[in-house]
Amino acid sequence: MAMHIGFRTMPSVLMVGLASLSLASTANAEEPSTASEPTLCAQQAYKMGLRYQQQSAEIAALQRQGFTLATLRLEQQIAEHGDDANLAIITDLDETVIDNTELLVRDMNLCHDYTVWDTWLHWEREGTPRLIPGAMDFLEFADEQGVAIYYVSDRYEENKQDSLATLEALGLPQVSDDTLLLLGPPKQERRDVVDENYTLVMQLGDTLHDFSEEFVSDVPLDEQHERVEAHAERFGVDWIVFPNATYGTWEEAELEEWDAPFETQ
Repeated sequence: MAMHIGFRTMPSVLMVGLASLSLASTANAEEPSTASEPTLCAQQAYKMGLRYQQQSAEIAALQRQGFTLATLRLEQQIAEHGDDANLAIITDLDETVIDNTELLVRDMNLCHDYTVWDTWLHWEREGTPRLIPGAMDFLEFADEQGVAIYYVSDRYEENKQDSLATLEALGLPQVSDDTLLLLGPPKQERRDVVDENYTLVMQLGDTLHDFSEEFVSDVPLDEQHERVEAHAERFGVDWIVFPNATYGTWEEAELEEWDAPFETQ
């Protein structure tokens, strides 16, 4: 995962949500309200993405598909490098190996903007994330094949013992103080530490800066698209990307719409 993307008081997606709610309020100004009507807030704009990420069968299928592909690619790398190779993989944690959507849903339901990440420290200490479907099978396969596993995450260093305890409770392999590299040095520096000591054959993540410093969060979105094109041969080979519809560097992107006149039939 790649969290802590940026600290904003009101992302544009929420501004859109506020505008929509304001229009709805104006349109219904003459209608009496009832005590049973729910109170909506701007953060409800996150609901569709959260529902997809947490509840859809499609997301579970995509996640399993990603780990199936990762297994096949790792098998190929092991065969190509031979028995004496010193291989390693790097994986992100949040929304790649573990699912934190219960925190995000709780914050949304309290009308709190989770993208400022001020509730994340509490979650790291006491939260109980779930495993992403397919993650355990893949990581156990890597472990059985003697491949080193490094967990490179932007979880907070100050909560490292809590994150270690969470990963150990989930039963993930090769979890240790040395293999869990958390927020502090940029992700690229942490990846370089692994690359210097092993033959790095695979990276897994849910945002593009889980793979390369070329995709850090301040790179404009159009340039990110260009860089994806430039690295097209790596995706699905040694860079395995997992879907995350809840947050990312695309949060404030303008949507494109069809310019035809509106018709209902």
